[in-house]
Amino acid sequence: MSKPDPLPEQTVITGQVALTEQKIWDLPTRIFHWMLVLCFAGAWLTAESERTQLLHLMLGYCAGALVLWRVVWGLVGSRYALFSDFVRSPAVALRYLQGYLPGSKLDPARRYLGHNPAGGWAVLGLMALMAAAVASGWWAYQSGAPDVAGEAHEVLSHALLILIGLHIVAVIFTGFMHGENLVRAMLTGRKGALPEQGIRSSHRFIGLALFAAVTWLGWALYTGRLPGLTA
Repeated sequence: MSKPDPLPEQTVITGQVALTEQKIWDLPTRIFHWMLVLCFAGAWLTAESERTQLLHLMLGYCAGALVLWRVVWGLVGSRYALFSDFVRSPAVALRYLQGYLPGSKLDPARRYLGHNPAGGWAVLGLMALMAAAVASGWWAYQSGAPDVAGEAHEVLSHALLILIGLHIVAVIFTGFMHGENLVRAMLTGRKGALPEQGIRSSHRFIGLALFAAVTWLGWALYTGRLPGLTA
């Protein structure tokens, strides 16, 4: 029988050590997260009306740009934003989920400061579905909305909504299990941890630059300064 993978460095045992608030999520990651939430919510609400089509396109393209940026940040960003920190094998993710089943030997004090193994795959799934939804939407719009493109866009959008719903449920459940507010952590960037587990920099300049760039892109799209995408 193979031995289980060792716990990653960011895993802490809250029952045995005294923790203090440490910076875990950098500003670019948090801005990406909440801007993507706004873009998807806005795009969903503006999908059915011809009157809001331009706004729908703007929000969709901005979501696509955010996903592209997150791929880059997943390679060069701070510790907990890196794919190498939270993307693990499907077997590890499955074993993590099995720990929550009745009768399991899950230690309720064990937690991950970054994304847990299942959450890591959820992040990849959300990014992939978002990129596919944006691409199918572009295809449908640029080619006059053929049936196949429009149907693909609708199916992908609904799949994305389902995965987002599961993600929200998982965030609430995991936060309850570990006695922490994960939504607050994504707002403030802070979680209970050891001093050496916190990140050194919040990368404020990069975060503000990301916010400014996506805001400019949205403005340029909505005002017709990028006609190749919206005309």
